[in-house]
Amino acid sequence: MKYRTLGRTGVEVSVLGFGAMRLPQRGREGEVDEPAAIELIRWAVDHGVNYVDTAYVYHAGAGEGVVGRALRDGYRQKVQLATKLPIWSVERLADCDRIFQEQLDRLQTDHIDFYLLHCLQKTYWPKLRDLGVLQWAERQQAAGRIRHFGFSFHDSYEAFVEIVDAYPWSCCQIQYNFVSEDVQAGTRGLQYAAAKGLGVIVMEPLFGGTLANPPPTVQRLWDSAGAGVRPPDVALRWVWDKPEVSLALSGMNALDQVRQNVASAERSGAGTLTADERGLLARVRDEYQRLSPIPCTKCGYCLPCPSGVNIPVNFELYNQATVFQGSSRLLCRNLYLSLPESERADACARCGTCEDRCPQHLPVAELLQRTSEHFAAADGP
Repeated sequence: MKYRTLGRTGVEVSVLGFGAMRLPQRGREGEVDEPAAIELIRWAVDHGVNYVDTAYVYHAGAGEGVVGRALRDGYRQKVQLATKLPIWSVERLADCDRIFQEQLDRLQTDHIDFYLLHCLQKTYWPKLRDLGVLQWAERQQAAGRIRHFGFSFHDSYEAFVEIVDAYPWSCCQIQYNFVSEDVQAGTRGLQYAAAKGLGVIVMEPLFGGTLANPPPTVQRLWDSAGAGVRPPDVALRWVWDKPEVSLALSGMNALDQVRQNVASAERSGAGTLTADERGLLARVRDEYQRLSPIPCTKCGYCLPCPSGVNIPVNFELYNQATVFQGSSRLLCRNLYLSLPESERADACARCGTCEDRCPQHLPVAELLQRTSEHFAAADGP
C-alpha cells in the first residue's frame, strides 16, 4: 500500500480509503450483510488500508454500527475513522451533541479522527456558521473527541472557495473523477484547497461504480486498449495521478473489488499515467459527452437567469442521470432536490432571455421543462 500526508494534519493515510456507503447487502429490504461487510473491511485493513469513511445516514442509519463492529478486536487502533454530521438535521447545537454522541456509541469509540460536515452547500453554510457549529467542533476537539474537522461538498466552485476561505479546515471531501473533472469543486477546487493546506479526500472516483460498468460504446473504447485494461484501475490511477489528492474513497461491496483496488493503489503514483492511458481516458470522456442528451458546454452565457435558475447545473445533473445507471442516478436526483427551489429547472419562467444568449442555440426553456419532469417523476431518474 502507498501512503500520502493528509494536508496540514500531518497524518499518513493510505491512498485508498474504504468508503462504507455501499456495503454488501442481502434480501429485498437492502439489509447490510454484516459478516460479509466485516470481512471486506478487515481484509482491506489487513492489506494496508488505514482510512475508513462512514456517515450517520449510510444504510438508513445502520452503516455506522456495522463499521463499529468491524473495527472491534484491535482494528479501531489500526485506522483513521471518519464520519459526518448530517447538517440538514441540525436546528440547534443540542442536535449536534445528540447526534455526535449517538455516532460515538454506534462506532464504539471515544473519538472520531476525521469529523466532517456532510454535504455542505451554500444553502446550509450561513445557518451552520451563525449557529456556532464551528465553535461546537472546536470544543469537541479540545475535549479530544474530534481529532480533525472538515467538510464534504456538493456545490459550485465559487461556493467551495468561499467555504474553504472561511475557516482553517483540516480537510475537505469532494466528488472528482476523470469524466467530470470540471464539475462542482473540480480540478480548480482540488488545487485551491491543497494550496491552502487542506487534505483533499476524493469521493465518487468511479462515480458510484458506474464508470466500472460502462455503456456499450464506451466499453468498446476500453476493449480497444487491449486485454488486461480495466476501467476501474485506470480511473482510480487517474485520481491518484494528481499530487494534490490525499486519498480516494471507494465504496467496495465484494472481496474481488477490494483486492483489485488495493492492487491499483499499490501501482499508483503522482505523474505515473502513461501517454496512452491519458489518450484513452480523453476518448472515453468524449464518448460520455457525446452520449449526453443536452449538448450544454457549461459556458455560462445563459447566466444570470432572471428567475435564478442555475441552468448549467440542471443540465449537468440531467445528463449524468440519463447517461449513468444505478446509484449515480439516485445521487443526481438527490443533488437536484438539494438545490434551492429558485435554482431548480421548475423555477423557469420561460422568459427566453437565456435562449437569446446561448451560443449553442439550445431551446433552453424546453430542456429545463424536460429536466424538471425527469426529476419530478414518481420513481426518480
